[in-house]
Amino acid sequence: MADDPLADLTGLAVRLGEHCAARGLTIATVESCTGGLIGHVITEVPGSSVYYVGGFVTYSDAQKRVAVGVGEDVLAAHGAVSAQVAMAMAVGGRERTGADLAVSVTGIAGPGGGTPQKPVGLTYIAVADSAGATVRRWTWTGGRSDNKRRSAAAAIDLLLERIDATAASLS
Repeated sequence: MADDPLADLTGLAVRLGEHCAARGLTIATVESCTGGLIGHVITEVPGSSVYYVGGFVTYSDAQKRVAVGVGEDVLAAHGAVSAQVAMAMAVGGRERTGADLAVSVTGIAGPGGGTPQKPVGLTYIAVADSAGATVRRWTWTGGRSDNKRRSAAAAIDLLLERIDATAASLS
């Protein structure tokens, strides 16, 4: 399936599953601009129900508030596409699901919706675990589908990085 644009994502999801299963960790997702793509590729892996507890697609600001508890003050001060909102999404997703780790993604997939301050492709990805939250910023330059796939891959990579760092600190 070399022509499958999700093949690389599924490969990353397999690695994520191996890491989670080996360490007995559970994960949750909170997605905005990826629209459930991360949860989709995770569940493409047989046996993912062992470590994937579920997720939220919080495309609207209202869902960010209601589903995962992002504060209205945070949204008003920083906007939905911000490091602060990404961190609040990840923390809220983890708290609401009880997962060991939660990853969140918020961004502007395009082709419209960008501004000079927040261009199309701007994406924030956060991971929360018991030690706190980490957030990263990217600006992708592809079309909508490409930006979504890159964001999903970066989210899984950040989860893997956080899992590996936690394991290293415990050794």
